[in-house]
Amino acid sequence: MRLNEIRFTDALPVDGYGPGFFRIAGQVHEGALLLGPEGVQGWGGYEDIAPLTALADVLDVLFIGTGAETAHLPEGLRSTLEAAGLGVEAMNSPAACRTYNVLISEGRRVGAALLPVSAG
Repeated sequence: MRLNEIRFTDALPVDGYGPGFFRIAGQVHEGALLLGPEGVQGWGGYEDIAPLTALADVLDVLFIGTGAETAHLPEGLRSTLEAAGLGVEAMNSPAACRTYNVLISEGRRVGAALLPVSAG
């Protein structure tokens, strides 16, 4: 069987995750992260809206990973992002990582704001 390597554009794939961390393109990053066209940066969680709205012109959809379980986004966050013209999809962080990887492999304009899964 022939396997084809997935080629990512400039976006960095999520290689793995665990309690309190994500592994992005082979490097371990602690805590919540924002993945976008500028690469990987720390993210302050739901209260840290400015770096998310800054992506409205360069992304079509932002996946928000809510940790180990799927949770509703604070209404203010969702409405602010949608008013900025950014599509928002909330799901648990493992699903957000998988979905993000699939879509960047297709060259889509997506980003991810990820809360880590907890240790307990």
